[in-house]
Amino acid sequence: MTTFGEKQSRGYDQRASRLLGGLYRRIAADIDASARPGAWVLDVGTGPGKMLARLRSRRPDLRLHGVDLSPHMIDLAETTLSGSATELAVGDVAALPYPDDSFDLVVSSLSMHEWPDLDRAVAELARVLRPGGAVAIYDFRFVRAAAGLSALRRFFDAATVRRETVRPRRHPIGLYARLTARVA
Repeated sequence: MTTFGEKQSRGYDQRASRLLGGLYRRIAADIDASARPGAWVLDVGTGPGKMLARLRSRRPDLRLHGVDLSPHMIDLAETTLSGSATELAVGDVAALPYPDDSFDLVVSSLSMHEWPDLDRAVAELARVLRPGGAVAIYDFRFVRAAAGLSALRRFFDAATVRRETVRPRRHPIGLYARLTARVA
């Protein structure tokens, strides 16, 4: 997975604020609709923390955590989320810095296409989820979707694996896909 330097992180933060607001609103709405009160949620590849900030404003009851490979992105996320109870960590999706069975929901937005070892990453997502927990991976529609679905079927209850096209409000076409699965 590529790590961003400080200058690249600031540039991404500016672009994410402008271009990805609709996607982040959609993800936050999806989590709002599905997460039980007080659920523990992990955002993998949290970047500058924009999605977590949106989710925090919708659902202050959730226990939010964000992890990113880049320390510079975590610095930006700390600024974005200052004053909130969100916990942030530098870490790799293929070796998450959390114990087994830590989260009720793991979400990732626009980072799966950067994961060099998809099986190892998905195995880690499954490891940190509690029994009955769910994963929701949002990424560009045409990027690694088939490989992502195959990996999810290997590590999650295959009957629960789904792929849906996602079109945020005011987007003329569905640019993104959401891959979801549940732990048995």
